[in-house]
Amino acid sequence: MDIRAITKENFFQTIAAHARPWTSDYLSMYASQWQGITRDPDLMVIPMDDHLVHRGDGGFDFMRCVRGKLYQLKEHLERLERTARGISLELPAEYHHIRELIAATVVAGGEKECLIRVTLSRGPGSFSANPYDCPVSQMYINVIRFKPLPPALYQDGVTLITSKLPIKTAFFANIKSCNYLPNALMKKEAIDAGALYSVALDEKGFLAEGSTENIGVMGRDGVLRFPHFTRTLSGITANRVFQLAKGLVSRGAIKEAAFSDISPEAAYDASEIFLTGTSLNVLPVVRYDGRRIGTGSPGPVYRALTDLLIKDMTQNHEILTEINWMMNEKSK
Repeated sequence: MDIRAITKENFFQTIAAHARPWTSDYLSMYASQWQGITRDPDLMVIPMDDHLVHRGDGGFDFMRCVRGKLYQLKEHLERLERTARGISLELPAEYHHIRELIAATVVAGGEKECLIRVTLSRGPGSFSANPYDCPVSQMYINVIRFKPLPPALYQDGVTLITSKLPIKTAFFANIKSCNYLPNALMKKEAIDAGALYSVALDEKGFLAEGSTENIGVMGRDGVLRFPHFTRTLSGITANRVFQLAKGLVSRGAIKEAAFSDISPEAAYDASEIFLTGTSLNVLPVVRYDGRRIGTGSPGPVYRALTDLLIKDMTQNHEILTEINWMMNEKSK
C-alpha cells in the first residue's frame, strides 16, 4: 500500500481532492488559538491532542440567531458557565469578550438565520487523561447555517420511542459536556427503529429527555407536565416554553403547567406530547411506542405554544448582533 506523506505544502491540495458537501453549511469559526475568524471550512480544525477530542473534556452550548438577533443569549451563556464550573474548567481569557466574539463570528458568516455553537475546551497538551497536562483552556465558536425541519414534521407530527440505553447519572445529566456518546447512540437507536426521536427513562422508570430534546406531556386532566431537571439537562427552550405555558393557564387554555414525574403509561394516555429544543422549537409527537397520542394529530396546546415561542423569538434577544449587522452593512 502506497501511503503518501502529508506536508504543509500539500495539505490543502489533499483536502481539496476529496468532496465534503456537508461543509457547505459551515459559515464561520473563531478559535482562541488563532485569535481570529475564518470562513474556510478547511481551516475549521482543532488539534488532535486537545482534550476535547480524545477525552471529551470540555463543555458547549448551542444557540440560535433569529433575524440577525441572538435569542436567549444570556441564558445560554449562564448554562455554559455552569458547565465550566461543574468540570472545573477555567474560562479562557477571551471569554470576557464572548458577546462581541459571537456577534463578530455570526456577522462574518453572513446569514441572519443560523446556529451558534460555543465550545470550551481543556486545551491541547498531551494524549493522557491528565487535565493538568493542558496548560491553557481554549474556546471555539462555530456558526452553522440554520436549516429548519421539514414542514411536514410539524403538520403531521413525529414518532417517539422509549430508549433502551441507560440514562446518564444526575451529575453528568446536568452538565452539557462534550461527551455525547449516549446521546448519539440514542439518536441512532431511534432512526434504526424507524422513528426520529427517542426518550430515556430515569432509574425510577419516569420520562427523562431525548438525545438533544426535552419533552412535554399534556395530560387529559388539563395539566402540562415536564420532567424534573434534577435528572435531565435544564433545557433553555424547555424553560422558556414552560414560562410561556403559564400564559395559557391564565387564559384558561390549560389548567396548570408543572414539573413532575411522568410514567410512560401516563404519556401513552396523554392528549398531546411534544419535544422542545433550540433547533426544533416545539415539535408535536403523534405516536409513542406504537401508540397513538390523542387524536393522532398535532393538538391545540402545541399550536398555541408554537405561536407564543415564535413571537418570543423576535422579542427576547440581545441587540448586539443587530447593531453589528448595521455596522457591517454600512461598511459595504
